[in-house]
Amino acid sequence: MMLRNLFIILLILSLPLTAGADTDFWDDYPEEEQLSRLMAGMTDEQLLAQMLLLGYMGGTPSIEILEWISEKEIGGIKIFGWNVKNLPTLAGSISKMQKLSAETTFRIPLFIATDQEGGWVRHVRGETSETAGNMSLGASRRPDDALKTGYYIGMELRALGVNMNFAPTVDVYSNPEAHVIGPRAFSDDPLLTAVLSTAFYKGMDSAGIICTAKHFPGHGDADKDSHGALPIIDVDMDTLWERELLPYRYLIREGIPGIMSGHLAFPIITGNNTPASISPLILTGILRDKLGFDGLIVTDDLMMNGVQLLSMNTAEICKAAIDAGVDIILVSRTAEIQMQVWDYLSEQLVKDQAFAATVRKSAERILRAKLKYLSKEDSVPLFPDIRELNSLIPTAEGQPFFLDQAYRSTTVIREDSEKGLLPHGKILLAGQFDRFFDVGSKMFPDADTFKFDYSPFYTSSRNSRQRLKNTADDYDTIIYCLANPNSVQVLKEIEGTTADVIVLSVLTPIYLKEMNWIKNAVAVYGTSRESFQAGFAALSGTISPQGVLPLDFNREMR
Repeated sequence: MMLRNLFIILLILSLPLTAGADTDFWDDYPEEEQLSRLMAGMTDEQLLAQMLLLGYMGGTPSIEILEWISEKEIGGIKIFGWNVKNLPTLAGSISKMQKLSAETTFRIPLFIATDQEGGWVRHVRGETSETAGNMSLGASRRPDDALKTGYYIGMELRALGVNMNFAPTVDVYSNPEAHVIGPRAFSDDPLLTAVLSTAFYKGMDSAGIICTAKHFPGHGDADKDSHGALPIIDVDMDTLWERELLPYRYLIREGIPGIMSGHLAFPIITGNNTPASISPLILTGILRDKLGFDGLIVTDDLMMNGVQLLSMNTAEICKAAIDAGVDIILVSRTAEIQMQVWDYLSEQLVKDQAFAATVRKSAERILRAKLKYLSKEDSVPLFPDIRELNSLIPTAEGQPFFLDQAYRSTTVIREDSEKGLLPHGKILLAGQFDRFFDVGSKMFPDADTFKFDYSPFYTSSRNSRQRLKNTADDYDTIIYCLANPNSVQVLKEIEGTTADVIVLSVLTPIYLKEMNWIKNAVAVYGTSRESFQAGFAALSGTISPQGVLPLDFNREMR
């Protein structure tokens, strides 16, 4: 263990770091004295404003969000995919918002947060690196792969002025119906998830990014998507402790600064269907008291249906979250709702002294985190240099690494002992992604192609199923790209074909568990070009895949 820790420290020290924060925005006092001065000087409303993490619509900051920063002195901004027209515009917007914050009474910088998990979820797109995904890290099983992935993602965010990332995703993938998690998980193994997520956090932390692990206490056993509904997870406390909470126990011990609460109900534990994001038992009783976490608790977006379907309005939901133990409330939209939240919470500050005391405690945590992460010479720059973006994004060192890691994690799931993985004869490429065809056609230039739609995610069209069934027997080999329940339905339609079917699984390979008629299958875990290159290299015999399946197909999943 000591050798492993020493290796990680040496690896971090060997990685380059760009220049940090480029303004002296607080007086040069010791950190605790600065904190005391801020807490003593700020009004309750100014402290409350630090708890707001707001989103805006469009490719540049709205007038309303600029007013929130300059007039209300809010604590942070969340960058969604819809905010990213291009990277220079995003960096300019972040600089503009930070300059406004630097002109407020206490010159407190903003948290600039996003979701940049790698792989499937990547809100800041453009030229940023598209990794092979968390599950590929579970397949390569190397903590240094996870550490470097976190570091390189962090360095790209750093160049843009993004200082908080809602990652790593540490949900233990215990339910095959947890489609919204899928390849975002490292594994179905709690211990492997704990080790890799801790290494990922350490890498990102070394780039100066405030990591926020999610979705507490765990989304991996949910058969619903909390964006659209409230998942009900029927597990007892012992199971939760040994499975979902094991990664958090590691991360908290190693000092992770933030944890995001999920919109998930655990009725066996709480006695009701209250979402974890507004549950005092889950957030205070378990996360604060039992696990000993004293960092920042951030909500998932409170505009999601997982909480919006409750018999409360958004303002009341925000108050319930704060009462439960949340420090930062995320409200993605809209300006009218955000103002309703502010008016209601400001009113509660005056009426409810216990609420005011809770706000002060949360604001103190927020300010302490900002002093630690945003006020140092090597902190993430508040005003990113747009001229440097082309040289920093994508990271020069990261590009060859992400390709190597995609190759390293490629996994043979099944291989026919007689015919093997190599395609033969007349070949058909069948799938949903342009990259699949681009890479596959270069590897097998004489192959025909069959493309069908990726959406809708859960169901395929009758036309797609019938067209493939009608043509399957015309080929000797079908290389089939398996990605989602839609593609599962289309694949099942050709069971019994005379063609040899070779599956190239992308994203989660869990769909193959119940498809024993598939004799040849290779897994990659993302849809990046590098992932497809690695998968086709395995099918052509160019590489001998070394990845280990990060899911136990022999274990009974819920």
